[in-house]
Amino acid sequence: MQSAIVTFTSILFIVDPLAAVPAYLVITQDESNSQRRRTALRACVGMAAILLVFTAAGTYIFQAFGITLPAFRIAGGLILWLVALDMLHAKRTTQEGSEELVEGQAKDEVALTPLAIPILAGPGAISTAMVLASHAQTFADTAAVYASILVTAVITYVTLRLGSRAIAVLGQTGIRVMTRIMGLLLAAIATQFILTGISEGLHL
Repeated sequence: MQSAIVTFTSILFIVDPLAAVPAYLVITQDESNSQRRRTALRACVGMAAILLVFTAAGTYIFQAFGITLPAFRIAGGLILWLVALDMLHAKRTTQEGSEELVEGQAKDEVALTPLAIPILAGPGAISTAMVLASHAQTFADTAAVYASILVTAVITYVTLRLGSRAIAVLGQTGIRVMTRIMGLLLAAIATQFILTGISEGLHL
């Protein structure tokens, strides 16, 4: 149960759907309500598909490039550290930048890019899913990774659809505070990834 909770919170925090709401509202500002609903649905399905593919293919990618699991856990932990540091400053420069937002406003179809990737399924989310899958030792652990991705996709869809209401209730300040709290927890998870990778590397 503890492993499943850590897995779920790791994926949910790194995707951080609440912090993605402003970007979603900006790049869909010219869409109707039904178009926004379709965009949110396609983006969340795309995000889940991307993470599931990399989760399933992680082991083969490691083997193809000769990467050891400890090395990738350390690398994944460092990426998470960068994302967590961004979140502690209430920013998302590692997942979305001004270029993505400008491109999104100019495009007719924004669900897959830039919304699904890189805004939702950025490098941090992809590496996290791969690290968690590589760390799984039982079928239950592996199932927890896949289930966490799917549940996160559902939560992300609901969050995007209620985005304008969330901003009205929480305000930008409330969203920043919650982002910083999740960033702090994510930093702790990143540290654990790194320590685990170092420990396993020393025993190779």
